[in-house]
Amino acid sequence: METLLTRLGFSFFLLYLFTFCDLSVSFSPIDNYLVNCGASLDSTVDNRRFVSDSSGSSISHLLSSPQTFSVCAGTLPPGLPLIYHTARVFTAPSKYVFDVKDPGTHMVRLHFHQFSSSKLNLGESQFHVLVNGLVALTNFSGGNLVGPKVVEYLLWVSSEKLEISFVPAKRSKFSFVNAIEVISAPKDLILETAQSVNGDKVEIFEGLNKQAFEVMYRVTVGGAKVTPFNDSLWRTWVPDDGYLKSSEGSTRVYFAGRIKYQAGGASREVGPDNVYDSARLIESKNASIPNVNLTWEFPVIENYKYLVRVHFCDIASISLGLLFFNVYVNGHLAFRDLDLSDATNYLLASPFYADFVVDADHSGVVSVSVGPSNKSMGYTVDAILNGVEIMKMNNSVGSLDGNLPAELVLKCWPRRSVGILLPLIAFACLLLSLSVIIHRRKGKVHHVPWSKLPADVPEIFLKQGGLQLSSKV
Repeated sequence: METLLTRLGFSFFLLYLFTFCDLSVSFSPIDNYLVNCGASLDSTVDNRRFVSDSSGSSISHLLSSPQTFSVCAGTLPPGLPLIYHTARVFTAPSKYVFDVKDPGTHMVRLHFHQFSSSKLNLGESQFHVLVNGLVALTNFSGGNLVGPKVVEYLLWVSSEKLEISFVPAKRSKFSFVNAIEVISAPKDLILETAQSVNGDKVEIFEGLNKQAFEVMYRVTVGGAKVTPFNDSLWRTWVPDDGYLKSSEGSTRVYFAGRIKYQAGGASREVGPDNVYDSARLIESKNASIPNVNLTWEFPVIENYKYLVRVHFCDIASISLGLLFFNVYVNGHLAFRDLDLSDATNYLLASPFYADFVVDADHSGVVSVSVGPSNKSMGYTVDAILNGVEIMKMNNSVGSLDGNLPAELVLKCWPRRSVGILLPLIAFACLLLSLSVIIHRRKGKVHHVPWSKLPADVPEIFLKQGGLQLSSKV
């Protein structure tokens, strides 16, 4: 009897553990560089310590620059993180070189905030940025910033080094950066394959994880802003209100229970709880199914491919097997009759995501829609969406900003000696030419072929001969 009670007690303990406790281990990246650029002291932001890159610091060796100095803001708005109070300025091509211990996908975040100091105005900057030979930014200017801006990239790193280069656009300009993050990503963040949506054709896209991405949009649907403090990968997710084409026919839903992450499914690093515990949905109030789709539109740049990641978590259905809906990307059917119960091994409140690769068309937007399918039922939820991510993919020349490869971007920087050397060479050539001309003219006047005279020639002939030679000349 005692043994039976012990077993029952242990069983209830396990049930409690799996139901109410979170067994996941917080992500701890092997490569984790947080650089406070231009600062003399370290700064803490969201419980993360950004290390100073000043001379003598533990990471000062990462910086290689022939011409650099730091600037500090005089006054800034209250509440602004300390990493935006200083900046590292470069007046010549410069780079940070990071040691890579964990090959694979890495997250690179560049922090920019323009301000004026006693030395210069960061708004007058204009420069290019390269990351491991990838063109990340071209002709970037601090003057276009209205507040702090974080530019985030995901790229595959197979070498032992990761280089971030800053190149002023011209000699009269300069480059700057306030802070840098280089973090090795979880292995499941970017998988090898995705679904390529081209018109009505859906095919497998291979080698997704070897591409480079710039994060354009990261949106939580129906919920509040998610800050880096509440994300295990320190990401920011903004509310979807500004991208939802029309909220007519939709309902917001919030979930107070536990999000059930499963092995092999969407992890907390793919999407945090605060994204999956809110959603917008289409719901049938009676036996009829609403004839409506929910659509989100995101402005993009043409001539690039985009990775569209959509996040789902059924936090609204009262039972399994009731939710079926269609997913559309750029107006094309990307997923027909999506059954979240089947996709999550028949577990409610369990997250699921899907990746689609699309080309940006002439409309200048990438759109995502969800709506009822032929299998949708009355009195149930007929569509749901929890989050969306839009990432620009590198083009054929290895650029995320323009059509110039890294080699040509680097050549845009004028060599120091070119402006002075060419006039000096021309002047030297002119002097040499004049010298040769003068030398030849003098040679014609004084040069007389010499030969030995006979000993018995009278003196008069010598004088006459000299006169004759002189007259001939």
